[in-house]
Parts: sequence; structure tokens; C-alpha cells
Amino acid sequence: MKAHRIALIAACAMAASLSQAQAPAKLKIGLMLPYTGTYAALGIAIENGFRLQIAEHGGKLAGREIEFVKVDDESDPSKATDNVNKLVKRDNVDVLVGSVHSGVAMAMAKVAKDTGTLLIVPNAGADIVTGAMCAPNIFRSSFSNWQPAYAMGEVALAKGAKKAVTITHKYAAGDESVKGFREAFEKGGGQIVKDLSLPFPGVEFQALLTEIASLKPDVVYTFFAGGAAVKFVKDYAAAGLKKNIPLYGAGFLTDGTLDAQGADADGLFTTLHYADSLGTPRDNAFRLAYAKTYKMQPDVYAVQGYDAAQILAIGAAAVKGDLSKKAEFASAVEKAKIDSPRGPFMLSKAHNPVQDIYLRQVTSKENKLVSVAIKGLADPARGCKM
Repeated sequence: MKAHRIALIAACAMAASLSQAQAPAKLKIGLMLPYTGTYAALGIAIENGFRLQIAEHGGKLAGREIEFVKVDDESDPSKATDNVNKLVKRDNVDVLVGSVHSGVAMAMAKVAKDTGTLLIVPNAGADIVTGAMCAPNIFRSSFSNWQPAYAMGEVALAKGAKKAVTITHKYAAGDESVKGFREAFEKGGGQIVKDLSLPFPGVEFQALLTEIASLKPDVVYTFFAGGAAVKFVKDYAAAGLKKNIPLYGAGFLTDGTLDAQGADADGLFTTLHYADSLGTPRDNAFRLAYAKTYKMQPDVYAVQGYDAAQILAIGAAAVKGDLSKKAEFASAVEKAKIDSPRGPFMLSKAHNPVQDIYLRQVTSKENKLVSVAIKGLADPARGCKM
């Protein structure tokens, strides 16, 4: 009897050991996002959207449980290389997700390219990431800086503007957004009177607003996001410019910022790959799930986080959870039509979304859909040799 009992215990122990051995290792996801500073709210929204999509898969991808390793990148490019190397070399993450700031994302892309680590960019629009720095293991779920800016250049022309002033922070995202606007605006016969800028993350706009008033352009194009977008919109209105010189922007000007901007944002036109009133069944279901889970309304950052997780889920399913099979992962994602709340999109050969860009207008603290500014706009991916 005693021998039988010992044998039974041994069998149970062996079964438990085999079960543990057969259980796949957790999928380690390195979230490198801003959780403090100007872009903190954006980082939180991206993570919320990402986690919502993972939850819809039962908390697992391709049978693997998820482990998150989080780093606050502080939107500081000078710390980015060290931060991403910690995730890759110390924490041994399977995939990197980040970031918001274009300078940080470029550092992440370099490390990802050098080490072969999968990287999904859920916001930063630096053109170079899916341009000259493109790689089979780098994907973007958001936009290139060129896309919404180019669309707004066409919108400004259609509204009769002939002379424009641009204003942004002096950094990669701002510079590239202005270039995109300029490309479309000048191609259609418009003239950029002056490009104005200030160092990131400065928000002392008064001298620049005075200069805008003296230049008297038909329109001002701007790229600001987060806390800077709030202050710029309020200062622009307080300076009396809103009444006489229309303010147009890439959609980040009014996404996630409308509560703080209040009535000063009313009527502003922006272009982006998402709007608060698309009204499609897919978007309605997403917005309801997000509101129930987080007790707040989603914005474009939440959508981009959600779709970053969709890209990961598609690739992981194709390789049955073995993310070392990077070529097969990439092939599956490249062929997929991603069922996004923004509307279905596919990735270009450079792994940037080919997507509709919407014209929106702020009404009652919502970025209401006006029209599709450009359908299926693909970034030119200049310099990509993949």
C-alpha cells in the first residue's frame, strides 16, 4: 500500500513537471512610453488601448501568457538608447512597443534594427522609421508625420488659402509635419510665408503669435501635441488671432486635449487617420468597450495602441507564438487587412499604414468627422530599401 502511494505521488509530480515543461514561456512585451511630462496622457492611452486588445484575446497571444515590462521614456531622446538597451539586453523582451516622441522612436528603431528585436511603433510619426531606417522587424500602427500634414496642405488649398505660416516645436516630428504640409501646399500653388518654431518642450508662444499677427497669412498650420497643444490653442485664441486667421493642424492638436482647451478649440479643423464620430459598427464597439473598461472616451492614441496589439496578435498567431520566426511574422502582417476602429488598413512594404485621412472639426468637445480628406494615403517611404 505504501509503495503504491509513493508511486502515485511520483506519477503526480512527474505529470506536474511535464505540464510545466510543456507550458510556453511568457511573451515579454517591453512598453517604452512616456508616463510623465508633456506626453504622459498619450502614453497612458496607448497602453490602455494595447491592453484592451490583449484582453479581447483572453490575456494571451498564440497560447502564451503576457508579461509587461514598462519603462518611462520621459520623451527624452538622450536617455532613449540606454532605456531600450535595458529592455532588450537586461529584460530580454520579445517585442518592443514605443514610443510617442519621434526622437525616442528613432533611437528605438536603431537598436531594434541592430539587434533584430521586433518593434511596433504605436505613435511616433518620424518619417525615417519607415523610410531610411525601415527594416523587416519594424512596424508602425499609427502614421508617418507626412500623412496628415500632406492632407492638410490639400485641404488648405481647397479652402482658398494662398499664403501660410507654419509653427511647431523644433524637433523631428514638427519639422517633418511642416515639410509634408509644404509639399502639398506649394505643389498646388500656395506660398509658405514663414516657418516659425521653438525648442521642445517650450510653450512661450507670445513673441511668435505677435509675429503671426504682423505677417497676416491666410492660414496658420501647426503641429503640437499634449500639453503644448493645449497652451498653444488657448494662447492663439487669447491673442485674438482665431477670429481672423484660421488655425489648421495635424489632428494631435485637438486629440486628447479638448477638455483642457475648452471653447478655444471650437471650430478648429484638423486632419488625422481617426475621428470621434466615425459611427461605424467596429468603431462603436471599440469605443463602448474602452469606455466601460477605463471610464473615459478613447482617442487616436488609444486606437494606435489597440492596433499595435492587433499587429502583434496577427504575427504571433501566424508563427504559433514563436517570435524568432521574424520573416514569417512579417509576411503574415504584410498580407493582413487590419480591422481597426479607424477603418480597415493594410501596411505598406515599408510597414507603415496605408489609410484614409479624415478632415475633422471640433464641435462640442469632439473631433467630428467632416469628410475623407484623402482616401488610402500611402507614405512615400523615401529612402526605404527593404
